[in-house]
Amino acid sequence: MRITSTSCICPVLVCLCFVQRCYGAAHHGSIKVTRNQTKHVEGETEVHHRPKRGWVWNQFFVLEEHMGPDPQYVGKLHSNSDKGDGSVKYILTGEGAGTIFIIDDTTGDIHSTKSLDREQKTHYVLHAQAIDRRTNKPLEPESEFIIKVQDINDNAPKFTDGPYIVTVPEMSEMGTSVLQVTATDADDPTYGNSARVVYSILQGQPYFSVDPKTGVIRTALHNMDREAREHYSVVIQAKDMAGQVGGLSGSTTVNITLTDVNDNPPRFPQKHYQLYVPESAQVGSDVGKIKANDADTGSNADMKYTIINGDGSGVFSISTDKETREGILSLKKPLNYEKKKSYTLNIEGANTHLDFRFSHLGPFKDVTMLKIIVGDVDEPPLFTMPSYVMEVYENAKIGTTVGTVTAQDPDTANSLVRYFIDHNTEQDRYFTIDASTGTIKTAKIFDREETPWYNITVAASEIDNPGLVSHVPVGVRILDVNDNPPELAREYDVVVCENAKPGQVIQTITATDKDNSANGARFHFSLDEGLSLNPNFTLRDNEDNTASILTRRRRYSRTTQDIYYLPVLISDGGVPPLSSSSTLTIRVCACERDGRVRTCHAEAFLSSAGLSTGALIAILLCVVILLAIVVLFITLRRSKKEPLIISEEDVRENVVTYDDEGGGEEDTEAFDITALRNPSAAEELKYRRDVRPEVKPVPRHHPSSSLDSIDVQEFIKQRLAEADLDPSVPPYDSLQTYAYEGHRSEAGSISSLDSATTHSDQDYNYLGDWGPEFKKLAELYGEIESERTT
Repeated sequence: MRITSTSCICPVLVCLCFVQRCYGAAHHGSIKVTRNQTKHVEGETEVHHRPKRGWVWNQFFVLEEHMGPDPQYVGKLHSNSDKGDGSVKYILTGEGAGTIFIIDDTTGDIHSTKSLDREQKTHYVLHAQAIDRRTNKPLEPESEFIIKVQDINDNAPKFTDGPYIVTVPEMSEMGTSVLQVTATDADDPTYGNSARVVYSILQGQPYFSVDPKTGVIRTALHNMDREAREHYSVVIQAKDMAGQVGGLSGSTTVNITLTDVNDNPPRFPQKHYQLYVPESAQVGSDVGKIKANDADTGSNADMKYTIINGDGSGVFSISTDKETREGILSLKKPLNYEKKKSYTLNIEGANTHLDFRFSHLGPFKDVTMLKIIVGDVDEPPLFTMPSYVMEVYENAKIGTTVGTVTAQDPDTANSLVRYFIDHNTEQDRYFTIDASTGTIKTAKIFDREETPWYNITVAASEIDNPGLVSHVPVGVRILDVNDNPPELAREYDVVVCENAKPGQVIQTITATDKDNSANGARFHFSLDEGLSLNPNFTLRDNEDNTASILTRRRRYSRTTQDIYYLPVLISDGGVPPLSSSSTLTIRVCACERDGRVRTCHAEAFLSSAGLSTGALIAILLCVVILLAIVVLFITLRRSKKEPLIISEEDVRENVVTYDDEGGGEEDTEAFDITALRNPSAAEELKYRRDVRPEVKPVPRHHPSSSLDSIDVQEFIKQRLAEADLDPSVPPYDSLQTYAYEGHRSEAGSISSLDSATTHSDQDYNYLGDWGPEFKKLAELYGEIESERTT
């Protein structure tokens, strides 16, 4: 098969097209093809021979980015079976077949219908086959070939990571590497110089340079000083085609910042400073600031200030403010203009972080002299002591001298001083002070036991300048005098057992005194000597501020006397000594053998008969059980009743409970209550048949008038009297109910209660005269009347 390559479309690619044509002519000439010889003979097996390929494929080439109006010619397919009579049909399949690549099925010419981009797809794999146009049978086996997209220089180099920001230390050596930049080119690096990139610097000379092959940026000057210039903007260009004319290029910006190193020592702007400080400045306060300048930044500019010598080094101190890098001058001791009017300080400022590479630029410290002028200030009076403590006895008379405070004017004028007490608290009102001498006196009588200490504030001011005031705290301690007698420490509950022995200690008592230990530490206990000798109890002083109460006889009886009173006299050791008398109450109680108190109440008398507590509890428990049995027996007897003897023929009225509603007015057989509703229908008195009366009952006597005239109230009373006088009444109660509605009503009763026993002779014909509303009622009662008549 003969293959014809594509023609050139660009003068720049003339040589490439020529090379391609030569390459195609050398490798894609006409090739003899022997068809596949397969012979079929009846009765013989089919013989297969290996077919010989009619063409040999290498590659087709097509230029990318074709912009012509006609499809781009790619190549030509030709089979040795093609005699030029159109009987051979060429078929193209695979990637892009029919869309990107089309083939003339008669001539075998292949064209590209679209502009291709090698950066998107580098090659296409297709399949070609020659078939018989009449029979559609393949003349040759299907073969595979590749169409490669041939690159042109249509992509400029790009810096994917730009723009760049980088730092380099100042004072670096020339040639110090700063950064390596890399540009990428999407063209084919294996074909020509389209992807061969060369770097150059467009902006940033003469400070920096770039390696044309590697893209490494380096410093181009010695000792670049950050303090002179800190920021640099460098523009780097990348150009393909090895930098030749016609190549495409791209650029990026590299922002380079010089970082600081400690190459500048601190310097004070002046060699001499002067500072004014008033003598009234408070100790610990800041009185001034000083600063040495350093051209460096960050930690390279950190410094420390010190006072290296001078007569004020003991009065002033200096510290460093880390934020502002200033020296803060503070006052260590108070100033006094009258004693010293000026001070001289030598202050040094030195870097704290040194770089020994630049030690030849030092020393990295500086010294200046500071003169401090002390200013004269009119000061308030000054007390001789920072605080005062005074004492005064309690109960002292009003006006007693407590003590004296003293203050002087520290200024040279030595003005007179006036004293007064700040009455800010209630305690300040308990004292007075002499305005001229400062003598403090009492203004009330004090009680140490109430308030042992007072705190007041005394103020002093100059008479010539009352606005200048100083204060001093004064504490007044109230001294104790023996003005409180001792007394028992608490209320004692003293108990003596009935079986106590003589000389037995039944209680130990102690005393307390409101005065302090100097006037009440030692207590003396005794019985009142003015009374006769106590035959029952005595007291023993233990000489340790306690006393013991002892018995003087053997046994005590509650029946004889259950309470004893013992007066006790207590005195202290103060000057003069004070004493008080207290009375102890002693109760007589029953105790166990080991001395434990059993009881002090009335039931203790039962115990003396020989019954112990356990025995008493057992007796009480038995009594409770017996009472419970008796109560249970009585309850059972009351709840027991005699059996009722009631026959079926008993005609007494009974209360009957129904759970059903009954049959209404038509149900007249359930219970005959005619006797309860109408006295006129009541039968004669019937007697009980379950009991035989022993006395003949009193017969009933009715008046001559008929029962219709009997009054209901009278009827009920009569029945009540009969029930009360009936000797045959059983020993249980019965309920008799009378519910008579009345008699002789003009309208009569419409109840059906009487209908079961008597027939009504009422004429209901008048209901027809009441109108159409009562027509149905008249017809109903008319039918009933007709049935009765029949």
